[in-house]
Amino acid sequence: MNIRLYQKSDSLPLAELFFNTIRTVNRQHYSDEQVKTWAPDLSTWDMQAWEKKFENKWVFVAQEGEELAGFGELEPNGHIDRFYIAESAVGKGVGRLIYKAIEEKAKEQKITRLFVEASITARPFFQKMGFELVKEQVVERNGVKFTNFVMKKYF
Repeated sequence: MNIRLYQKSDSLPLAELFFNTIRTVNRQHYSDEQVKTWAPDLSTWDMQAWEKKFENKWVFVAQEGEELAGFGELEPNGHIDRFYIAESAVGKGVGRLIYKAIEEKAKEQKITRLFVEASITARPFFQKMGFELVKEQVVERNGVKFTNFVMKKYF
């Protein structure tokens, strides 16, 4: 498994990974309405907006052969934004490898606090990585409410 930085050519495969992960892995914790709001039909997705979201952050991509197995993003303020693992790679250590790269980059950049808004699905993973729960919150996207968890970790 190779962990590398994002390349523009990763945009569409990562969009597909994002959609598939939400529609398979996250489905266990979120309703059909929530899943469809979170990951609407990929054919209607604004790819320019998606690609713009990769700017000004470090995006670590897990690749095995030609397949992308996951990705995680670190912003300069210590925020971990999108963090998704392909269904076929869940439980195989891919998340740990991506997280390790994020933490190493944070330390290199002298970032002393990481924080994330973890989904119900991702909360146990971030707890295993040493994050503490700050609060449970309900957020709204396009009129649909979602529960997630603000979590933090200091080094």
